[in-house]
Amino acid sequence: MKLAFICTEKLPSPAIKGGAIQMMIDGVTPFLSQAYDLTIFSIEDVNLPAEENITGVRYIRFPRINYRNSVAAELTKHAFDIIHVFNRPANIPLYKKASPNSKIFLSVHNDMFSTKKISDELGKKAIEDATGIMTVSNYIKQTIINRFPEAEEKIKVVYSGVDLSAYPPVWTEDGGKIKKEYRKKYQLENKKILLFVGRLSKAKGPHILIQAMKEINEEFPDAVLVIAGGKWFSDNGLNRYVDYLYKLAGPFENNILFTQFIPAEEIPNLFLMADVCICSSQWNEPLARVNYEAMAAGVPLISTNRGGNREIVLHKFNGLLVEDYQSPSAFAAAVSDILSQPNVAQWLGKNARDMIERNFSFRHTAKRLLKAYQSGI
Repeated sequence: MKLAFICTEKLPSPAIKGGAIQMMIDGVTPFLSQAYDLTIFSIEDVNLPAEENITGVRYIRFPRINYRNSVAAELTKHAFDIIHVFNRPANIPLYKKASPNSKIFLSVHNDMFSTKKISDELGKKAIEDATGIMTVSNYIKQTIINRFPEAEEKIKVVYSGVDLSAYPPVWTEDGGKIKKEYRKKYQLENKKILLFVGRLSKAKGPHILIQAMKEINEEFPDAVLVIAGGKWFSDNGLNRYVDYLYKLAGPFENNILFTQFIPAEEIPNLFLMADVCICSSQWNEPLARVNYEAMAAGVPLISTNRGGNREIVLHKFNGLLVEDYQSPSAFAAAVSDILSQPNVAQWLGKNARDMIERNFSFRHTAKRLLKAYQSGI
């Protein structure tokens, strides 16, 4: 049977420039390509050919301009049994018209059915044309149902996951070796490392963590906040907010490190070098990928009780959830709880890793996708 993945027009696949959707696709592809003849559509990139075959998977890439129409035209040339569209419900009717006999599934990774993203008419049409809809969290599922109740019978939550082999837990020999190597790489030996990974945007909240460092360093002078990420995925340029972050960090010259963009294959190593990972989301996060990654590494996690985060981060069991997410002091207190109680920190990390092993590897995600395809949701 023939399966097509259709990425968004934002980033290429494979995930050479990052992106939660692209990383999930990379993760499930080895499993799904065993069951289906898989073709992946994405935007072109100067570092990738327009078409290629990688271990039996066909990649077809088009320019960002007029991307969706290029994909639709290509769909007419194939007889895909299943077309899986990522995060673009507005494109479903176009693809259904191009390939009327295909079953079309939609994955929703953000609030793509909001009034700002899609009209009532187009939203209803997308739901009607879709065989099934998968959401990355129950939170996102509810945002769709709240506006379009008729979608409920077609929706199923399919959580993302991680490649467990890329995250040897910090208490293993391999994990400890990586931890030591990366601390040396960044000249952070004998430091307490607090890690933020994500785009440098106000919604992600790195400014709150910088503000929290005054209080944190009063208790832990050797604590260093590592901020890994760029303005927009692989873009390390400046904008008003990024410039503000650098100025805000000025007084903490020796206690804050900006790494800028880190390639996807190096991200696991950053988590493994940390003492605490912090997801400081200020918006209703669909379910931040960094939660999975920190938990996989077995590193104590602090997250915010926003959006879907609470669905996998259980407060005081496999991490800490900050309720007062706009308060630097609330983050400082959570950091203090972890750094001052190493036994509790280790317990949280091991519970987190165990949860990932049981429920959230890419193998689990692929099995959920296969079940959804086969059952029609």
